[in-house]
Amino acid sequence: MAALMIQGCGSDVGKSVLVAGLCRLFANRGLTVRPFKPQNMSNNAAVTADGGEIGRAQALQAVACRTPPTVDMNPVLLKPQSDIGAQLVVRGQMAGTWKARGYQARKAVLLDTVLESFRKLEAESDLVIVEGAGSPAEINLRANDIANMGFAIAADVPVVLVGDIDRGHVIAALVGAHAVLDDEDRAMIRGFLINKFRGDPSLFQDGRAEIVRRTGWPDLGMAPWLAAARRLPAEDAVVLDRALTADGRKVRIVVPMLSRIANFDEFDALRAEPEVEFAFVPPGTPLPGHADLVILPGTKATLADLAFLRAQGWDIDLAAHVRRGGRVLGVCGGYQMLGRRVSDPDGIEGAPESAEGLGLLDVETVMTGDKTLRPVTGRLAGGARFEGYEMHVGRTTGAISPMLAFDDGVTDGAVSADGRVRGAYVHGLFDRAEARAALLAELGAASDGLDQALRVDQALDEIAAMLEQSFDIPALAALAGLEL
Repeated sequence: MAALMIQGCGSDVGKSVLVAGLCRLFANRGLTVRPFKPQNMSNNAAVTADGGEIGRAQALQAVACRTPPTVDMNPVLLKPQSDIGAQLVVRGQMAGTWKARGYQARKAVLLDTVLESFRKLEAESDLVIVEGAGSPAEINLRANDIANMGFAIAADVPVVLVGDIDRGHVIAALVGAHAVLDDEDRAMIRGFLINKFRGDPSLFQDGRAEIVRRTGWPDLGMAPWLAAARRLPAEDAVVLDRALTADGRKVRIVVPMLSRIANFDEFDALRAEPEVEFAFVPPGTPLPGHADLVILPGTKATLADLAFLRAQGWDIDLAAHVRRGGRVLGVCGGYQMLGRRVSDPDGIEGAPESAEGLGLLDVETVMTGDKTLRPVTGRLAGGARFEGYEMHVGRTTGAISPMLAFDDGVTDGAVSADGRVRGAYVHGLFDRAEARAALLAELGAASDGLDQALRVDQALDEIAAMLEQSFDIPALAALAGLEL
């Protein structure tokens, strides 16, 4: 079967979007396409139909392929819990917590798992498009690599290297990668792509020719700045610094940027609403007093981020917001924080500890070793239908008035006596237009009535069309081993 790997000169060069766009492009040509990323590091994850979790980017790429996401699309996922440690997820399930130094030394044992997942996807498809992680030029990480050249060589998959011209020094990045890679790794790269170009592409013709001259790699095309990518769910928290919308809208919604914020892409549908002024509030900045709704987001480390929230003074801001009659919504870890107490007696997230919660909901949470991972559907307390997913450790008890009722009869979440504070474990509550419209109506705003899935699908088609014009698609197909 055919396969092609997209690697980059660094993080955030646009690999995930390009892979998603190429997946949709080839799917639109009638091919059975599958995405694959051997190893990912992200706290933005998605629940798969087979009961696991993978990186959000691979779930998006599965949508681009018009196929359900599976755990084989991202067999190794690292979810950072601290600056030096991360939860390890293998084929969708927790496999312990690893320190960075220990993981670098032992990750080679996961190569067989990675290759097995890749072969499964290869057997069921016409084409597998693989995404690398970071950069192969980080040669200090080359030993035992399973994310870039280590995988490419083991699986014998040709590589195309992407440079980001928007950040500058793209010639140095590509030529520099050629210079530092060893002969075996360098031989795996069969061409390069330029991404995020703004302006007249003819102005960079000489630059592209210089890269060819210095590397000998074929020039396979240059993508313009893809504005439609802003309508896709983001995986890396680096985008949060650019997430403010214009003011002057009817309703103001803010989300504090917790240090281990997770699954923040679930707010994309709110950011797109014409009557909503949405903002992520960075550390060191007070929660604005004029907000109508404060959403406490999910987090990879509830107790650590509860302490972080207090260190920012956001607990004081939140109490004042509630006294003024403002509304609060907690999602997953944010829901846990809103209760009376959060306890981790077995050290699931770190050292065993317990802390008082914010006391805005009459619930308590105890962290547990098992992890809930499942898609859910149901109704809000007011009757509007929602679709979403659960992805959490911990059990929360004490809720008298639940926020959500699942179709299987289970209830979730809690609502305060005055109805202004609520929380639930379910992610994705804003994606379905019906549920989002009901939640915005409580704030006095009207929704545009669009399902987030439709926005994403339209954006993928736009990106695929742009790549069709910008890249040498026959050459890329030939490298992959396809005959178009």
